[in-house]
Amino acid sequence: MDTWKKWAIGAAVVVVAGAGTRAAGLWGGSNGSDKDTLNLTFPTPIQTLDISKNTDQYSGTVIGNTGSNLLRVNAKGKTVPDLAKSVKVSKDGLTYTATLRSGLKYSDGSKLTAEDFVYSWQRIVNPKTASQYAYLSSGVKNADAIVAGKEDVKNLGVKADGNKVVFTLERPLPQFEYLLTFANFMPQKQSFVEKQGKKYGTTSAKQIYSGPYKFEGWNGTNNKFKMVKNDNYWDAKSVKTKEITWQVIQKPETAVQLYKQGKLDRTTISDTPELYKANKNNKDVVKQPEATTSYIEYNQTGKNKFLANTKIRQALNLATNRKELTDQVTSGISTAATGLAPEGLAKTASGKDLAAYVAPGYKYDATAAAKLFAEGLKEVGETKMSFTITTDADSPAGKSTLDYLKGSMEKALPGLTVNEKFVPFKQRLSDSQTQNFDAVVSLWGGDYPEGSTFYDLFKDGASYNNGQFKNSAYTKAVEKAETTDALNASARDEDYKEAEAALYKDANINPLYFRSKYALSRSNVKDIIINTTGLNMDLKYAYRK
Repeated sequence: MDTWKKWAIGAAVVVVAGAGTRAAGLWGGSNGSDKDTLNLTFPTPIQTLDISKNTDQYSGTVIGNTGSNLLRVNAKGKTVPDLAKSVKVSKDGLTYTATLRSGLKYSDGSKLTAEDFVYSWQRIVNPKTASQYAYLSSGVKNADAIVAGKEDVKNLGVKADGNKVVFTLERPLPQFEYLLTFANFMPQKQSFVEKQGKKYGTTSAKQIYSGPYKFEGWNGTNNKFKMVKNDNYWDAKSVKTKEITWQVIQKPETAVQLYKQGKLDRTTISDTPELYKANKNNKDVVKQPEATTSYIEYNQTGKNKFLANTKIRQALNLATNRKELTDQVTSGISTAATGLAPEGLAKTASGKDLAAYVAPGYKYDATAAAKLFAEGLKEVGETKMSFTITTDADSPAGKSTLDYLKGSMEKALPGLTVNEKFVPFKQRLSDSQTQNFDAVVSLWGGDYPEGSTFYDLFKDGASYNNGQFKNSAYTKAVEKAETTDALNASARDEDYKEAEAALYKDANINPLYFRSKYALSRSNVKDIIINTTGLNMDLKYAYRK
C-alpha cells in the first residue's frame, strides 16, 4: 500500500504494554472527559472510499474501520471470523468456503449477502475498474486471464452458494487467509455501486458501510470528518466508542501542539529529527513499528537515457550512504535498508527475520560508484548527467531526504547534477503511475505478513512497477516462490533471496530505509489494535476509560 507512505494485516501486532495484546494506552486524551468520542488526525488528505480502487494508507484506514471482511486480524496478529462465522480450507489448499453470519446488514439497513463478496472480487479484477490491486487476486481461478482481458469476469473462481462464498484457487496461496481480511476485498453491493456510478466512493454519502463505523462529513475535499458507530454492524455490541473525529493536519508541529492542549488523542513525533528530539522524553511517547520500506524508483523506460543504463544506476546505489541518510533524516529512528523486504514483515522457516535473510549486500562505496559512473557515462556517450528526483511536498522528511541525496550523490559522482522536485502526495501517486518522473522516492508498507506483498510489486508488467523495468531472473524467482514452492516455506525463502539478488545486481531500485514511527499517545484509551501490515490501526474495540 502506498504511503509516505503506506504504513501499513498483522506480521506483528503492536501494543504499548507488550506484543500480543491489544494496544492498551496507545491513544485517547487525558484531558478528554467525553468517553464517547476519540479525536485523531491524518497527516494528508484521504483520496477515495472506492473499495476496489484505493491504494493509500489513509483512505485505507477509513475503509478498513468502516468496512468489514470475512475475517479480521485480532490482537495477536491471527485471523478470526468477522462477517463469516467460519472459513474452511480443503486439504489441498485450493478451496476456501466461508459461511456468512445470519442477518448481516449494511449501514443503510440493506441486506449483505454472499453475492456482494462475489461482486467485489469481480469488480477488482475487471479491467474496466483499472484497480492497481487487481494483482492480489492472482492465483484465484481465472483471475490472471480476466485481468488480462482474456476471460469473462463471471468465470472468476469466487462463487456464491446460498450463505456461503466459495473460493477456488489455481495454486495454494500462503497469504490467502489475510486477503480475506483485506480492505480492498470487502463486500460491495452491486446495485448501490452502479446507482452511484462515477460518484461512488467520492464522498462519505456515496458509500455504505459493512463494518464497525459509518463515515460522515467528507465531501471529497474537506479536511474534517468523523466516524460514528454503525448500529447495523453484526458485532455492534463490541463497539464502545460512538464517535471518532478526524482532522487533516499537515504540519506535524501543529498536531503536537493540539495534542499537548488535549485536543488530539495521538500524533506522531517522528516526522522530523527536530520534532522527535524535542519530544522523545515525553512520558506519552510510544513506538509504533511498521513493515514499510522507503526506496527510490528509477524510470527505466528509456525516457531518461542515463537511468536506462545499468552501470549508472549501480553507481547511484553505491553512492547512497543509507546509514548516514537514515541518521540525518530520521534521527536514527528508522533503520538503513538492507533490501526491498523490511524488518518485521515476516519470519523465515528457520525463524530468522526475512529482511536479514534475503539481504543482498547493499553498501556505500564512493570509489566504486565513481568508477561505474564514468563507465556508464561513456556507454551513453556523455560526460555529465542531470536527473530529477521527485518526492512528496507534504512529507516533512521529503526535503531533508532530497537535500541529503543531492549532496551525497553529487559529491561521490563528478559530473552529476541532481534536481529536486516536490509535489503533493496525490500527484506523486499519479506521476508514479504514469511514469512522469526520472526517479521518485516511494514508500511501501506490507499488505499482509508474507514476502510476496513486496516482491509482487516489481514482476514484469506489474501495476506497481512504476519504473517499468524487466528483470527476468527476479520475475522467475518470485513466480517460483508463488507456484512450485508455495507450500514449501524454506524453498520460498530461497526464492525471495534470489529475487533480492536480482534486483541488487541490476540496480532496479534503490532501498533507503525501513521506516519506524514514534507517537505521543495517552493512557486512557484502550484496545486499539496496531498492525505492521494491512489495516495499520483497527479502532473496532477502542474506548476511552
